[in-house]
Amino acid sequence: MLIRNIDSVTTKPMDMPGVKGVKMAIMCGREDGAPTFSLRQFQVEPGGHTPRHSHDYEHEVFVVGGSGTVLLEGQERPVRSGDVILVPPDQEHQFKSGNEGLRFLCLVPVTRNCGDVTPGS
Repeated sequence: MLIRNIDSVTTKPMDMPGVKGVKMAIMCGREDGAPTFSLRQFQVEPGGHTPRHSHDYEHEVFVVGGSGTVLLEGQERPVRSGDVILVPPDQEHQFKSGNEGLRFLCLVPVTRNCGDVTPGS
């Protein structure tokens, strides 16, 4: 069994092309014995963004706090605390924060727990 509080996990800066002001932590994943899914937390500082990218698997996103936009289907759409987003496989996407920053959880297959989005050291 694992019980972990979102505020007790240390996030690490992401170091990859196309990223600005993003930190990430794996909340629960392969290292914890999760057989199917990995849950990641992202914190995007005001004016920051994740890389614009796509991959061959879906993922589900829950916005924990703040607001911003998500690029999906070629359009930027507003997102805010409490929103759930389904990112289909092979769909180009990107998250950008608003003035207050953006914090979200992202569920991906455990075999892709870092996948295309890897935290820096």
